[in-house]
Amino acid sequence: MVEETSATGWETQLSKNEQIAIDVRDAVKRYGDFTALKTISLSIKDNEFFTLLGPSGCGKTTLLRMIAGFEDVTEGGIFLYGDEIENLPPYQRPVNTVFQNYALFPHMTILDNVAFGLEMRGANKSDARKKAGEMLELVQLSQFSARKPSQLSGGQQQRVALARALAPQPKVLLLDEPLSALDLKLRKAMQLELKHLQRETGITFIFVTHDQEEALTMSDRIAVMSAGELQQLGSPNDIYERPRNMFVADFIGETNLLEVSVDKVENGRAICHLGGGHELTCNAVDEVGVGSKVHLSIRPERLFMSEEPAEGESLKAKVRENIFVGTDITTILDLADGPEFIVRTSNSDRGNKRIFEPGTDMYVNMEVGAARLLVD
Repeated sequence: MVEETSATGWETQLSKNEQIAIDVRDAVKRYGDFTALKTISLSIKDNEFFTLLGPSGCGKTTLLRMIAGFEDVTEGGIFLYGDEIENLPPYQRPVNTVFQNYALFPHMTILDNVAFGLEMRGANKSDARKKAGEMLELVQLSQFSARKPSQLSGGQQQRVALARALAPQPKVLLLDEPLSALDLKLRKAMQLELKHLQRETGITFIFVTHDQEEALTMSDRIAVMSAGELQQLGSPNDIYERPRNMFVADFIGETNLLEVSVDKVENGRAICHLGGGHELTCNAVDEVGVGSKVHLSIRPERLFMSEEPAEGESLKAKVRENIFVGTDITTILDLADGPEFIVRTSNSDRGNKRIFEPGTDMYVNMEVGAARLLVD
């Protein structure tokens, strides 16, 4: 089976022992004259933590709701372990959803909240409560089983909602920005806990978020979406280090986006002109030829400063400003008659990488492979 890994047709062969949990084939969603999703195709593997990432309005929640059965599919198909499901009502799909609003019953205990869905599916009360107890143990809330939701913190309520969704043992668990209401420290703790739960249960998780760091921290693979289209699909490392286009490079983390013209392509390398007489060499991209005006992406942590040019790519610049941001120091500098650069230096590296004062002339140097040519 072939898996599409980008909006432009990059493909990789799945190994024969990898089973597909959710297969979205040419899915389109229209609301009247408005097209919310534009021919999306992607495959989500069994036992994978898969994230749909993008800004508000990009279509990620619409796609999640189509998988859940809360939205109809205008065109295309959705398959669950090979079976077509887009015409099945939500209650007949072996998937569960955790929403931003946990929707716990305030008059019930935590144990009864988790057991309720099992009883509605036909389990007797004794079996339902036993299974609910096991789920609360899984999310480390057994000691609170007799409490009401109002007696729990936001993070604890979120874990109850997870336990309730996991109790029926769905084949796929859908999570619609469930951490967005939590404070930063708790959200980071829950990111690790969610990943641990996914590994422990072996259930396929499909997670929706607009938070890039959250997606990079938790995911096996990420689908980056914008304006109803799939921009790139790959591992967190692929998405961050090898962005496909300007949107992905700019949306995922901080980067230097430099407008360039391609002067020469030879032996898989492209020589690019930045303006002001500056040149950089980077890996060529098939879709970009000589004369193309496109963009380069260079992550600020892949740059370092020195008094003399280092081996490899070096450009002469002047320091404009240093900004202390706790773990790092961000330096803004200007190339002579050229663009602005941002360099990030970790505080732990300060003994090895010098910090230059504003107004100092110096060289900005790039690690090998730091410059990434983009398909705009």
